[in-house]
Amino acid sequence: MKDYICEEARVDKSKLENVKCDIETEERLKELAETFKVLGDLTRVKILYGLMKSELCVCEIMEYTGMSQSAVSHQLRLLRTMRLVKYRREGRSIYYSLDDEHVSVLFNQGLEHVEGRR
Repeated sequence: MKDYICEEARVDKSKLENVKCDIETEERLKELAETFKVLGDLTRVKILYGLMKSELCVCEIMEYTGMSQSAVSHQLRLLRTMRLVKYRREGRSIYYSLDDEHVSVLFNQGLEHVEGRR
């Protein structure tokens, strides 16, 4: 497969000015990259998939994934840090759910993209 490159060096300065990032945009793009990095793990994707279907307690997530409590806790901590999941305490149990509707939309759009490639 041949690599496609510019045959002559032409730079449209107005286009470059239009796409340049300011500091705030650059920071948001870094956060987006971190989010995609977290979503790049099958275990975390499986946890999110389960949480799209139902709120689950830690024990249910352990059973669903076949992982130990410490392994599940580690994954959930990463997902919480990225604000992809949230939790609530009920007695001695902790229940997890998706943080908000945006997570579900992002997840579903990713699935649609995968389906569209088939």
